[in-house]
Amino acid sequence: MASSLAQRIEQLHAEQRLLVKADADIDEGWLRIRNQEDRVRELQAGGHDTRQAERLVELLKQTLLEWERHRSLIVERVNYLQREVDSVPPAAG
Repeated sequence: MASSLAQRIEQLHAEQRLLVKADADIDEGWLRIRNQEDRVRELQAGGHDTRQAERLVELLKQTLLEWERHRSLIVERVNYLQREVDSVPPAAG
């Protein structure tokens, strides 16, 4: 069981690292969306056609939605692994 526990702990740590990366990616995604929305407003103020820029904003938002769904799956996996690790009784020592 010790090997299995060690493997579960290693998996848990790997998933936790993925969660940190997912959070950073999502934060970066929101920043990209805000920047693109600023560009759309600048183009609109200049009287330019903004259809393509607006389409990019929508694509970025759709991508971010998928990233957030993926993050939710990572959270579920972290919680599952944490429960598994927590359910193992401490070794007698």
